[in-house]
Amino acid sequence: MCAYRTGFAWVVTLAALATACGGAVPAAQEAALPATPSPGRTPGALAGKIVVIDPGHNGGNAAHPAEINRQVDIITGRKPCNTTGTQTNAGYPEHAFTWDVANRLKPILEKLGAKVVLTRPDDKGVGPCVTERAAIGNDARADAVLSIHGDGAVPSGHGFHVIMPGLVSGHNDQIIKPSRRLGVDIRNAYRDGTGLPYATYTGVDGLQTRTDLGGLNLSVRPAVFIECGNMRNRGDAAKMSDPGFRERMAVALAAGLRRYLT
Repeated sequence: MCAYRTGFAWVVTLAALATACGGAVPAAQEAALPATPSPGRTPGALAGKIVVIDPGHNGGNAAHPAEINRQVDIITGRKPCNTTGTQTNAGYPEHAFTWDVANRLKPILEKLGAKVVLTRPDDKGVGPCVTERAAIGNDARADAVLSIHGDGAVPSGHGFHVIMPGLVSGHNDQIIKPSRRLGVDIRNAYRDGTGLPYATYTGVDGLQTRTDLGGLNLSVRPAVFIECGNMRNRGDAAKMSDPGFRERMAVALAAGLRRYLT
């Protein structure tokens, strides 16, 4: 097992991490992938911390267009309550991807002592609206809010990026700096852990700031979105469709959250 020191965590191979979290990775794939930053195994490292994980979209959205297209106020304008999300060319939907990664991430954080709240209970429902998702993080008094997504950009673009809240004066002033720190920690750990490059089609060095996302505009807790890859790109889609690589993504996200929270 190869390891080196990074922040508060040791970097170890995916095989060891997946075993610890109940997953498994084929030997050939393990050898081909870079080392993954472990979120650490110190019991109680995140004791007292509250993390809200927001798996983007929902499995029932497509069948309820009237509900999800209802316009809601996001301070800088009005947008649909929610959307269906994207999918790979092979038909693997974003809502299923985000639900899977969120449920791999949750037990890792819980083993470290964090209280974890999901913004939806399953992958069969409708919504919640972006306004409600923000309220869940606010009401939980979350120490960090992470919204998980897969992008649906041009097929030639690949890589990931983290979206941080832009200033909406008088509404989210107090979370701009901590959200940026959260975003940088998530970006660094995700890049180290997955080996995926920064997005080639948007953002700068894997970071982007926006004021048109209700989940960020309406949050009063440190919050970021991550577009884990481009589901319309063949290479990214192959990784995002692979359970072993999704486990790797979850471990990397946990490492980033721990880095921020400790």
